[in-house]
Amino acid sequence: MSQQEGHGQPVSPAANEAGRSGTVSYDAGQASRGETPPPLHWRHRLSLKLFHTWFLFRRGMSLGVRVIAFDSEGRVFLVRHGYMPGWQLPGGGIEPGQTARQAVAMELAEEGNIELGAEPQLLGVFLNRSGIGRDHVMLYLARDVRQTTPRLPDHEIAECGFFSLEALPAGTTRATFSRLREWRDDLSHPAHW
Repeated sequence: MSQQEGHGQPVSPAANEAGRSGTVSYDAGQASRGETPPPLHWRHRLSLKLFHTWFLFRRGMSLGVRVIAFDSEGRVFLVRHGYMPGWQLPGGGIEPGQTARQAVAMELAEEGNIELGAEPQLLGVFLNRSGIGRDHVMLYLARDVRQTTPRLPDHEIAECGFFSLEALPAGTTRATFSRLREWRDDLSHPAHW
């Protein structure tokens, strides 16, 4: 028997040859004993990467966040984009390598110079059927947010501000109004945005 390099565990010559050829065995007994599976051979890793890339183009899906953000006075923060109509909850897509929590903080900062006051809470996940029908939205609640400086208008954000739930601005989108009503009245969320 030889010793596998770096592990110090005896390995039979046949098993050592199997490892070099890319065939790796790992049985349920090993899993039940808490043993870590052997690393995938480079060809398997490449195959998985290619499959995931193909799947992305074949069945691409987007994932984003929207935030019901309240200041200390109980007013909700809304934005009006320069490229689409209506007042909406702040939010946007989750970037590669970014967590949903990081996306919440980034979108609030970018769209309103808003800082989180408490840890955001996930309220639900929705399918947005507009567009290509593969857009999923994670809705978060953020309390005690604070605007560090006023957000000046630009090509992305035409206007933004804090509003009482009883005095939402004219042109508030149906989805925004619905999500706020569901939260306020403790209603169950639908599956679709």
